[in-house]
Amino acid sequence: MTALLCAALTVAAQERKIQNKPYIDLRPMHFGILVGMNLQDIEFENVGPQIITLDDGTTRQETIVCDADKWNAGFSVGVLADLRLSQHMNLRFSPTMHFGAKHLTFRNLTETDQEGRQTEVTQDMKNTYISLPIDLKFSAERWNNYRPYLMAGVNPTLNLTSKNQEYIQLKRADLFLEVGLGIDLYLPFFKLIPELKFCWSLRDALDHDHANELQDVNQRKYTNAVANGYSKMIVLTFYFE
Repeated sequence: MTALLCAALTVAAQERKIQNKPYIDLRPMHFGILVGMNLQDIEFENVGPQIITLDDGTTRQETIVCDADKWNAGFSVGVLADLRLSQHMNLRFSPTMHFGAKHLTFRNLTETDQEGRQTEVTQDMKNTYISLPIDLKFSAERWNNYRPYLMAGVNPTLNLTSKNQEYIQLKRADLFLEVGLGIDLYLPFFKLIPELKFCWSLRDALDHDHANELQDVNQRKYTNAVANGYSKMIVLTFYFE
């Protein structure tokens, strides 16, 4: 009896249903819009001990470490152009604006306050990126009204953040590698595509000339405490085609 019930449930689960938008994937090119949210992060490599010149001309050794210690949710919006290459492969171009921020904490391991705690300074780094990702989308066979897929590509970005950041300043241009997965949902009047992707910077994102631009020399020890930094993003996107 149990075997018959399982067989009946399996057949029911595999039952064909009426397909919404049955020919939408046969078009050579189609367009859409996208909205979503992003989480921005950056991974630092700290320089370790450094020699600091004090106001009286003497020097001492200090160790300062920097960490992006909070996730701040941001907003993403853009457009999509999708070119059909074959039955299971598409080439996508999706210019997008990502609005977000990174929270940075600098800890001086060799300097303590009156209560004996390590001194800290923080920076809220707001970032607005224009990204121009070019991705390949690898889709499975459509079943009823859904179709899962994997995607991968490269994402050149332009950072529109102002140049007056406190301690850390990022370069204007960056290049990300991105991979992700999603699913095409065929609704009666349009196609909805939720997608989750992960982006890693392929180059050092830090502007190393920023320390020389700081008028307050006491801020430079925090800027110089970081050797390099590689940006990362997690992006949850909803495409409407």
